[in-house]
Amino acid sequence: MELRHLRYFVVLADELHFGRAARRLSISQPPLSVAIRQLEESVGARLFDRNSKEVRLTPAGQALQASARRLLRQAEEAALEAHDVSQGSAGRLRIGFVGATLYRGLPQALAKFQARHPAVRVTLAELNSGEQITELLHDRLDFGFVHTSRMPAELRHELLLSEPFVACLPVGHRLARRRTVAIASLRDEPFVLFSRSASPDYHERILAICADAGFRPEVRHEVRHWLSVVSLVSQGMGVALVPSALRRAALRGALFRPLDEDVAGSDAYCVWREGPENAVVQGFLRAVRAGVPAADQA
Repeated sequence: MELRHLRYFVVLADELHFGRAARRLSISQPPLSVAIRQLEESVGARLFDRNSKEVRLTPAGQALQASARRLLRQAEEAALEAHDVSQGSAGRLRIGFVGATLYRGLPQALAKFQARHPAVRVTLAELNSGEQITELLHDRLDFGFVHTSRMPAELRHELLLSEPFVACLPVGHRLARRRTVAIASLRDEPFVLFSRSASPDYHERILAICADAGFRPEVRHEVRHWLSVVSLVSQGMGVALVPSALRRAALRGALFRPLDEDVAGSDAYCVWREGPENAVVQGFLRAVRAGVPAADQA
């Protein structure tokens, strides 16, 4: 059974006249007759009673008519959906993100993308960088925001932004009134640190910044999310070095001060799978590029 046969059948069922049906289909009458005969052979039943005066649907034809219309409609919808997906105007987009991305333009990029592509179903998953890479490799994510440039060959990545680290201090801290903070002045402070397992790059970057200032920090607490870092600092449980975007978190009890020296910045990357171009992913990437805020300046 072919869709062409069903289309011919539906038109003939409407017209109940081979000549008129053939004209609607823009074919001659013999190919229409052949197609109807092939369809009847395929279903194993006579679909039309015809003689020199009239054409009528048989009970089998009447039973097939509604199903044939439904199948043709589903085929048209499937073709339209495939076309829309190829153009990036429909489909799904599974996005992974690290928490700091919420303050780096992700909500704005999503709003812009959804306004242009309302039929695309977007789902978000907060995961650390390593988890996102694993999910991307197993095709359980389409796009990610990570803190590392160390990627498997199967993934493509692009630097989203680079921003300075700032000192995160509890309100009332002895350094709170300073306009800038020297890293060495944090030597004897308990640190709240992003855990190595959650993000080796960030963990090592902060240890290296402290080492360049001449000390190894006393790491009192390790957590898996940047908002947890800021939250613990706000509770007076230590100090931290965090990406400047976290200033937008506006958690009470925590304040942020620029560092008084240049250090390696905090890099954020977007990442997606290598392979045939996905129009939905490319459309979102364009929205991300257009929506990245300017990095905070120390």
